[in-house]
Amino acid sequence: MDEVDRDILGHLLRDGRASFAEIGSGVGLSAPAVKRRVDRMRASGEIAGFTAVVDPAALGWSTEAYVEVYYRGNVSPAELRRSLETIPQVVGVWTVSGDADALVHVMARNMADVEACVEQVRQNMRVDRTRSSIVMTRLFERPRGTAG
Repeated sequence: MDEVDRDILGHLLRDGRASFAEIGSGVGLSAPAVKRRVDRMRASGEIAGFTAVVDPAALGWSTEAYVEVYYRGNVSPAELRRSLETIPQVVGVWTVSGDADALVHVMARNMADVEACVEQVRQNMRVDRTRSSIVMTRLFERPRGTAG
């Protein structure tokens, strides 16, 4: 990936619906040249896909939490995925360093919905305990790939 590719990615991160011509005028290339580069980055996996960024409130999600999950014994990432991906309120899961085995991002309609989700997480017999942090205010969130 060269500097022009990085510039193209920057344009796409700011506006994923920008036309190849618009991006091209920003990076000094023709629209077909931008398309070829985007197609190449998609084929190589550097661009994993395109998605819409949706306001959680538009989906009725007014409550957000991060839940640390502590398992008894070792737990594999595959087991974490299997046990957590079926819970609809779970929108992200990461393995983490430190005492917890996983950090789970929950988006829910209300506190009762968060509580039901955490109880569903705890139904796994290997879960020893959880610790939840409720998001009070979303201040900002950077689009993925824009740090640094």
